[in-house]
Amino acid sequence: MPAEGVKLTPNDKILTSDEIIHLARLFVNEGVTKIRLTGGEPTVRRDLVSIIGNLKQIKGLEAVAMTTNGLTLTRQLVALQRAGLDILNISLDTLKPDRYEFITRRKGWERAMMGIDLALQLGYNPVKINCVIMKGFNDDEVLDFVRFTKDKNVDVRFIEYMPFTGNKWEFNKMVSYKDMVTTIKKEFPNFNSLENGPNDTSKAWKVPDYQGQIGFITSMSEHFCGSCNRLRVTADGNLKVCLFGNTEISLRDALRSGCSEDDLVALINAAVKRKRKQHAVHFHQHSTRNLKIPYTFPTTKIPFLFTPRTTQASVRTYSTNEPPEKLSHINPEGKAIMVDVTSKPDTIRTASARGIVRINYTTAELIKQATVKKGDVLSVAQLAGIMGAKKTSELIPLCHNIPLTKVDVDVKLDYEKKQIEIKATARSTGKTGVEMEALTAVSVAALTVYDMCKAVTRDIVISEISLMSKSGGKSDNFQKRPIVLRETGEPLDDTEIRVGLI
Repeated sequence: MPAEGVKLTPNDKILTSDEIIHLARLFVNEGVTKIRLTGGEPTVRRDLVSIIGNLKQIKGLEAVAMTTNGLTLTRQLVALQRAGLDILNISLDTLKPDRYEFITRRKGWERAMMGIDLALQLGYNPVKINCVIMKGFNDDEVLDFVRFTKDKNVDVRFIEYMPFTGNKWEFNKMVSYKDMVTTIKKEFPNFNSLENGPNDTSKAWKVPDYQGQIGFITSMSEHFCGSCNRLRVTADGNLKVCLFGNTEISLRDALRSGCSEDDLVALINAAVKRKRKQHAVHFHQHSTRNLKIPYTFPTTKIPFLFTPRTTQASVRTYSTNEPPEKLSHINPEGKAIMVDVTSKPDTIRTASARGIVRINYTTAELIKQATVKKGDVLSVAQLAGIMGAKKTSELIPLCHNIPLTKVDVDVKLDYEKKQIEIKATARSTGKTGVEMEALTAVSVAALTVYDMCKAVTRDIVISEISLMSKSGGKSDNFQKRPIVLRETGEPLDDTEIRVGLI
């Protein structure tokens, strides 16, 4: 606990009980089988028992866990267990009462220990104890914690000291997993490793004949990102795909802005697909520049992305039938109108578009390292493009309101060329084409890149937004011909547009 305490988030910024259950049900529908309530401190919520009870009603959810400081367990644990709490972790960084008071800025070591004993009596098997080890602070207690497992069915999990905003992390304070094992084996030579599950974040060890065991969470010395299947939703509703990541996307704002469940799933999928193969903190940096910088999905900047979805019943058609050599959206009097597509047959319509956003070296480096202050540029741009495509008729007055069946947006950084390439494909079964939807997707994604990067530089160029292909309908299919550089005098191919070089 910082000496100055922590600033509490206003209640109206925190997810309500209903919002927690809504998001939980959505995640479980997508395959999540375990939910952990953590903090902050979850036991400060008055509706905690209700939340656990409602979570247990979600079909497909196999386990509800909680991580707590344990101070109120003697009052609350029986009710929490009856509500359905399956797994319990207690944070405890010291077995010394005076040191506990220094760490937490409060008395309560005895209550925390009583909470552990009560959990064991109630049958939690095992009770997991989370302990962050810091050199020169509590590393002298490693062996005490090992001895603590002798007669208690506890799983003491030593966590390597990790850098987070405000904890004044220093490399020389970290005690590595291997150093701890070496220390333990000096007193317990038969200390041995156990088999771990495929997605376990803790490496399990045990002293033979001891009732409990030891685990090591090696986030710094031996990262387990490749097998990590954890996601975190903060108390105020931000989704983090990595505890170390600086990218947060506000599910709360999306939910409160009327975002549909399909769009929430798209938002989550876009974030998860950008999960890095390993976290951004490296030993050689010895710095904290890649730490948490909250990002809220910009509903205030692009509110049309979160307006309620328009139903197919509201599709409108207006009348004109002009020859192809004239503008289709102009009537004989020269006034703008929509094209009447009532008599056209329904066919599968597909269109693809692309665009380029050129950036400078600094911006490319920040995007590559996922350290742009506003968050994950590529993920947010991808999602903005998808949602922009759905809102094309609201942005461009004479476009038909088309029920899209598919929108794909691909946003990739070409680090060598210092540019971001955006590709979009839209598909619909209907009476008119989806070129505008594909082009809108690219345009909105490109503008989102600009918005997220403009604090770094305004030397950003959006260019080459163009239709690449279209198919469906009675008009000819379109495929953009490539522009190929040729030497002067080289013959032209009918399928290419070539630019002569002097």
